[in-house]
Amino acid sequence: MTFFFQKRCFLLFILFYANFSVAMAQNIQIVLGPDEIGENQAWTITVTAQNEQLKSYDNFPDITGFKKRGTSSQSTTNIVNGNISSSQSIIMTYLPTKQGTYTIPAFTMKVNDKSFKVAGKKVKVGAPVQQQRDPFSSFFDRDPYGTANRGETEFIDLKEDAFLALTTNKDEVYVGEGFQATLSFFLSEQNQAPFQFSDLNKQLTDILKKLKPANCWEENFNIENINAERVTIKGKVYDQYKIYQAVFFPFNAEPIKFPSLGLEMIKYKVAKNPTYFGQNRKEDFKTFYTKAKTIKVKQLPPHPLRDLVAVGNYRLDERMRSTDLETGQSAAYEFHVVGEGNISAIEKPAIKKDGGFEWYEPNVRQDINRDNNRVTGRKSFGYFMIPKEPGQFNLGDYVNWVFFNPVEKKYDTLKSQLTVYVTGESKKNEAIQSNDLGSFYDKIQDADNTLFAMNNNRWLMWAFNGFIGVMLIGAGYLVFKK
Repeated sequence: MTFFFQKRCFLLFILFYANFSVAMAQNIQIVLGPDEIGENQAWTITVTAQNEQLKSYDNFPDITGFKKRGTSSQSTTNIVNGNISSSQSIIMTYLPTKQGTYTIPAFTMKVNDKSFKVAGKKVKVGAPVQQQRDPFSSFFDRDPYGTANRGETEFIDLKEDAFLALTTNKDEVYVGEGFQATLSFFLSEQNQAPFQFSDLNKQLTDILKKLKPANCWEENFNIENINAERVTIKGKVYDQYKIYQAVFFPFNAEPIKFPSLGLEMIKYKVAKNPTYFGQNRKEDFKTFYTKAKTIKVKQLPPHPLRDLVAVGNYRLDERMRSTDLETGQSAAYEFHVVGEGNISAIEKPAIKKDGGFEWYEPNVRQDINRDNNRVTGRKSFGYFMIPKEPGQFNLGDYVNWVFFNPVEKKYDTLKSQLTVYVTGESKKNEAIQSNDLGSFYDKIQDADNTLFAMNNNRWLMWAFNGFIGVMLIGAGYLVFKK
């Protein structure tokens, strides 16, 4: 009899799980509930990670005909012959709204930064099912399905091991020198209190109004997906969730003050006696605050170009198709400033004009990379020049760019290292501009502005005054005659 009872239980176990729809890839498994339930029963979607931590997962799908009751979690660790295996699961519980047959559409869910496709199915919700008492329930301290205790659930507030912080990679910078600022939520590996972000987009808009300094240029890293990064702080392991990250470049020597910032999180209270189908957690809120922080800004050392130079760690990348030139023929020359700093603030290099070359305004292009907590890139200046004199010329005497290097704490100059060889006749004295003097305003520059005294021609003045007198007498005569 015992054999037949065990065989029957085994068959029931196989049939029950044969009705589950499974999506598996590597160590992640997504399992849908049964094909048929009663109106008073719950239906679930379970995400399980085998032998790895369940770090992140998308929102569970909304299903027509069901309403979400909440999530619960469970973990299991097995040690067999010294081999350790573990699993961690998140279970979303759905309650049917009424009887009927519902279609669970196929969906894609992202778990631990990997996307998993789950096939849909049909679920029939029938009449309420009478709960049968488990003959072995007397051996358990509590009813795992919540059938024994129908009273009000008692919730407890677990002590959290988490904090909000605004961190910077530098506490002191020069004017124009970049520093990184990151707003993050840190959650300890030992934390037991469940958390969730609360209306983060709206909160972040209000936070950034307080966070962004008015006297700085901002290079925003534009965080779109908030994922956990494992970090160690004072020997303790945390999951870091970066909410905002940017590099700031101060315009002046005023200190940069970051105020204390607050972020409201959803913190769940958990059921004191959790059940399988009951409500196992209750939504609550807790606000975390950062510490105020000040960045000291130093003025650059004295220099004639102190207020004009860029600040950063740069190098020169120059290109020229050929260094053998001919007078009167244009040649292309590219001057690329490459490195780390405020690429947008880089100005064009200084060009010496002595008649040896005719230089045209450059074409400018910039490429900015925001990666690995740094802002790097290049700014390119493409010149066209026409040699006027034959000979050998060092372009370093004509093109240079001055900047301040905060790492070496000194000014430096990027100079061309190319030497060009020009052949042909001298074009220095050739007229290259049109003879058309242009509009009236263009001629002003060429007009003689010397002041001359007017000739003293008194007879013209007497003649003009006499003419005016005759006109007045004639007008008076006509008036009195009438």
